[in-house]
Amino acid sequence: MLLLHTCCAPCSAAIIEYLLGGGIRPVLFFFNPNIFPQEEYEKRKRELQKYAQTTGLAFIDGDYRHDDWLASVKGLEEEPERGWRCLSCFKIRLLATACLAEEKGFTQIATTLGSSRWKNLDQIAEAGHWAAAQVAGVTFWAKNWRKEGLSERRSILLKENGFYNQQYCGCEFSRRSE
Repeated sequence: MLLLHTCCAPCSAAIIEYLLGGGIRPVLFFFNPNIFPQEEYEKRKRELQKYAQTTGLAFIDGDYRHDDWLASVKGLEEEPERGWRCLSCFKIRLLATACLAEEKGFTQIATTLGSSRWKNLDQIAEAGHWAAAQVAGVTFWAKNWRKEGLSERRSILLKENGFYNQQYCGCEFSRRSE
């Protein structure tokens, strides 16, 4: 069973379609305490919930604990995109995913974070493998979601579904660096 950490509808739709086409019905986990402001967080969550309903997939809503996230990245505020702050952020989100997987009986986790060309795939893989290693019986699937036509499909599904497409990663520090 696969627990799929999801960040937003545009990044998730092609991956979900790919998984469903391969006979995999993931459970979607929206855990993104990095997103700021909370209105942005709610907008992204609603968009993904709406898409999950169209696919019939289960959706688990993680808590929005932005203050906890800020405390976890304290001292990394000035890091550039793809720097240490991003790695730390990925670890926070994927550890929560691995812990939930263990709690709910999932054996594998994956994330949609790697679909964005703005993210460092090596950092995501490092964070995912690290998170899975912290929890017994859970493995991380480090698939490159940008290949096999998935980047192109992402763009098509974004337009077909009229998804809200944010212009920054989500945290106030990435927004500042636009």
